[in-house]
Amino acid sequence: MQVSSALFSRLLLILATVGMATLQAPKADQKGKVEGISPPPLDCDDVHKQGAESDGVYLIYPGGPHNPIPVYCDMTTDGGKWTVFQKRFNGSVAFFRGWNDYKLGFGRADGEYWLGLQHIHLLTLKKTCELRVDLEDFENSTAFAKYAEFSLSPNAINAEEDGYTLYVDGFTDGGAGDSLSYHSGVKFSTFDRDQDLYVQNCAALSSGAFWFRACHLANLNGLYLQGSHVTYANGINWAQWKGLYYSLRRSEMKIRPAA
Repeated sequence: MQVSSALFSRLLLILATVGMATLQAPKADQKGKVEGISPPPLDCDDVHKQGAESDGVYLIYPGGPHNPIPVYCDMTTDGGKWTVFQKRFNGSVAFFRGWNDYKLGFGRADGEYWLGLQHIHLLTLKKTCELRVDLEDFENSTAFAKYAEFSLSPNAINAEEDGYTLYVDGFTDGGAGDSLSYHSGVKFSTFDRDQDLYVQNCAALSSGAFWFRACHLANLNGLYLQGSHVTYANGINWAQWKGLYYSLRRSEMKIRPAA
């Protein structure tokens, strides 16, 4: 069977095009990374590795490449690269909420927000993380607490069924004292899902949602009560710094890969 010169020319062009595409196709290394193409960032540490150096809102992908979520990245505090999962500073967002809100997250990354227990779990599942808690009162004083290890239900097949149990260890004092180690090893509770170790519902009693034990030394998701308050332990409290009758102006909980 004879092939016309026009058809032969087209075949040569197709073969040449395929050959060039093969030559120019990006190569994958042994870990599956494609040469010249950065994988979507898992957290703010990855965002920093891709060249970002300023504080601000960025997209991260803890749930996979098709599930972006906005988050505030602290790129300056203590070396930066922090993924902020809780941020409060003006009381504009209500934090006395139920289980589904705390599981999935709420608020805005450019304002006050909670990232969501499931997102936090995924972040700590894939990398060993450290935690920093930054606090500020209404007299402009600041303090922090730092923990070398932080994770939520690291060994659970179903983290929600496990209650997103908190694990923290390796406390370093930045003036705030340690109000979180007391909460290590217990499940997260909201007013509509009581998983604490107290006879009553700590989340309802404290007007918040947290890893309550019986009940708390820290209530960073409590009511925004703007300083001293007469009600017991229901503000943004960090007992070892300001006690349980003082609600803080600002709190931030943030994680990054441990060194």
